[in-house]
Amino acid sequence: MRKICVATGTRAEYGLLSRLMRLIDESADCQLQVIATNMHLLPEYGNTYQEIERDGFHIDTKVPMIKLSDDAYGVINSMAEEMKGMNEALLQLHPDMVVILGDRYEMLVTATVAMLQRIPIAHLHGGEISEGAVDDSIRHAITKMSSLHFTSTEDYRHRVIQLGEQPDRVFYVGAIGVENLKIIPLLSKRELEDSLSFTFDRETILVTYHPVTLGNRSSKDEIDDFLSALDAFPGLKVLFTMPNSDQGGDIIRQAIDTYCSMHPNRCKCYSSLGLKRYLSVLQYVEAVVGNSSSGILEVPSTHIPTLNIGDRQKGRIHGDSVYNCASDKESVIKGLAMVLSSSFKEIALKASNPYEKENTAQSVFDVISTYPLDELKHKSFYNL
Repeated sequence: MRKICVATGTRAEYGLLSRLMRLIDESADCQLQVIATNMHLLPEYGNTYQEIERDGFHIDTKVPMIKLSDDAYGVINSMAEEMKGMNEALLQLHPDMVVILGDRYEMLVTATVAMLQRIPIAHLHGGEISEGAVDDSIRHAITKMSSLHFTSTEDYRHRVIQLGEQPDRVFYVGAIGVENLKIIPLLSKRELEDSLSFTFDRETILVTYHPVTLGNRSSKDEIDDFLSALDAFPGLKVLFTMPNSDQGGDIIRQAIDTYCSMHPNRCKCYSSLGLKRYLSVLQYVEAVVGNSSSGILEVPSTHIPTLNIGDRQKGRIHGDSVYNCASDKESVIKGLAMVLSSSFKEIALKASNPYEKENTAQSVFDVISTYPLDELKHKSFYNL
């Protein structure tokens, strides 16, 4: 029986991986192993490991990452602690393969440990570009440590090959999160409002604003300008999901908390909505706003507008339902007015999503469950 270990450190990443995890878990020929780390284990991010367990998955190992400070020093200390725990976890679980999604620093540690223990890595969402975050370099580094690659577009597949990966190990499968929109049963409006203690009684947007770790502006300047821009739309209701654990995230979190306390009748924030509530909210909002990759990869398939702010996602392929703007106050005001306009909503209704492809999770599973493991023990550089 093939032991396939899925490592996850954030609510969003788990939501994307959950369908693939289910396929592995239900297979007669595979054994699912789960490692939860970083934000899943921190109360300030919602203790989201509980969501994994509520979905019926067994977490084999929890690898803690102590949070000392919201800066590079603190992040590096967290990574050092994770490396020790991940080393022990993978040594004990001894999987045949490790599945990693994306580009976060805790996954860089996971990939490093797996590579050095000579465990093949299957990597999802390689080849992408996000020039405003250190994630960009991390993503490419994980690609070079991985043996199997699953990209969200054909262009990204070519980029992974350009990085020297063998073409027959690089598979264009689409964005795995898009599939969730089609298969997960969503909450009714009443169920959702009861769950959130929030009513969708007028125009509402969903906001996720993460730190821009390579930008020229500080996290404080960016979030202050964004919140000031919201003041230009006093009739607009706002649902915030809190930022991730990147450098500068605490400043954004505190600013959102303060803003919501000043505007309790129209604003509310959540450490984590969870996958089902997040997807359900998309039925009842006018637009998704901020700088999360979800607004570019998954939201276009709901045919509502996305306002993508600043440089964090700069370089990503996107459809016509995504409107880009700078992060200063006036640009955000202009961007909000655009995505809330009837003309742009009409564009979003007709726009296609370049990341949408059928049977994404199944396509990934079909490869990772059958690819000959002996062939993955050696990598050779593919020279264009």
